Amino acid sequence: MQWLAIAFGGAIGAILRHLITVWSYPAFNGKFPLGTLIVNVLGSCLIGIAYVTIAQRAMLGEELRLMLMTGLCGALTTFSTFSLDTLILWHNGQPLTALAYVALSLVLCLGATATTVALLMKFF
Repeated sequence: MQWLAIAFGGAIGAILRHLITVWSYPAFNGKFPLGTLIVNVLGSCLIGIAYVTIAQRAMLGEELRLMLMTGLCGALTTFSTFSLDTLILWHNGQPLTALAYVALSLVLCLGATATTVALLMKFF
């Protein structure tokens, strides 16, 4: 049942991501990734709500946690998970680890994307 909860949430998240991206594209005529910004902020808010109501307050069940946090937020945006992981590190008294995680994530992910694009553009 857990796999179905994740799959259902993921399907909804992926569809929402697509709809928001298509809807927001004309706002800047494709010159600014407004859709990505919207889904990142929206996903971060949703995972915060889910974290408090499900993980911290145990107001809802495990299947709903998986559907919302792993499925919906995961498909909508992984930035939500990144945000929550950073916040948890900070709240657990590890502000330097949180800042290092943010810096490493930005540098390594941007670097990985740039390197991969450059290699693929060169060889394909």
